[in-house]
Amino acid sequence: MDSAEFMQALNEIVKEKGIDKEVIFEAIESSLVSACKKNFGTSQNIKVVMDRETGNIDVYAQREVVEEVEDPQLQISLEEAHVLNPSYKLGDMVDFVVTPKNFGRISAQTAKQVVVQKFREAEREILYNQYITKEKEIVIGIVQRIEKKNVIVQIGKIDAILAPNEQIPGEQYKFMDRIKVYVVEVKQTTKGPQIYVSRTHPELVKRLFEQEVPEVFDGTVEIKSIAREAGSRTKIAVYSKDPNVDAVGACVGINGCRVNIIVSELGGEKIDIINWSEDPKEFIAAALSPSKVVAVAINPNEQSARIVVPDQQLSLAIGKEGQNARLSAKLTGWRIDIKSESQAYETGFITEDGNFPEEELAKAEDDIELEDEITEADEAEVSETEDQETAETTEE
Repeated sequence: MDSAEFMQALNEIVKEKGIDKEVIFEAIESSLVSACKKNFGTSQNIKVVMDRETGNIDVYAQREVVEEVEDPQLQISLEEAHVLNPSYKLGDMVDFVVTPKNFGRISAQTAKQVVVQKFREAEREILYNQYITKEKEIVIGIVQRIEKKNVIVQIGKIDAILAPNEQIPGEQYKFMDRIKVYVVEVKQTTKGPQIYVSRTHPELVKRLFEQEVPEVFDGTVEIKSIAREAGSRTKIAVYSKDPNVDAVGACVGINGCRVNIIVSELGGEKIDIINWSEDPKEFIAAALSPSKVVAVAINPNEQSARIVVPDQQLSLAIGKEGQNARLSAKLTGWRIDIKSESQAYETGFITEDGNFPEEELAKAEDDIELEDEITEADEAEVSETEDQETAETTEE
């Protein structure tokens, strides 16, 4: 292949791959410098210049202009340099053409290796830059195969990994199924970008609502928190910045059309949508939906709440295997204890006016003060120990 054919092929590949041509030229030049030193010795300063238009390559031996020459292969006297060009001064580098006769074969082999390697590196970098922007977002993938319980999902040009713990329990994945997945992480590896996706991540639900609910997408309705047990139930707390917009109604849609699309995408997973409130009592009461709440008493010191529900709704409030109470606690960030009306007022679970019993609050405050006292005592003990060690060192 001559220079013209090489440049034509290079231009076509660069255009197809979208790689900067200058990067390839610099890589070829640096690799040819190494090839020259390997084949013709390392005692000279070698410079390789590749013409950007024609592809012709010239090799130069560089010598520094000095007053007294100590190494003829690396240096040239000022007088000799002036014979070549009177403008040379001390410290300048003089180039001597030393292009070998068989350099065409060497350069072609080296250039081929460098170009192939650079294309691979550039392709990996382009793919990584393309997919790193999709991190923390939803993408549509096509199921390809299952390897050691990992579901391999094709996303564009790359296969992503859906690990067993990121799969919705009971969900079946068949070849060529199109599924929406949440991109958890994109890693750069020696073999290219590696993508990890999830179907169980709480953010998957949030992104689905952003796709289906315009008010969530534009920020009018904000999703404050999410608690999810994938494949079974999800609770989300929403808040509207616009008093004229019903946050829950916007997420549910007319006849449930919006939320039903998301439920279908998640394989029938139940979704409870509640109004978020700055008042912890209101927020906790709403979080226990669909159960009705008679009273809520909170202990801010311990971030705990006691809930009273109608006798016939105790099991509904707790949920199957405690799921409703567990998700409500996760959603609100409060520890929740639930009792029925008859149990609550008989045992003094909360006061008649719906507050935490005074002795319980006092006990909590005493515990906090005791912890402070213990901390101060520990600090005093540490200080005393340090003083003793200092005194012993001084005596020695």
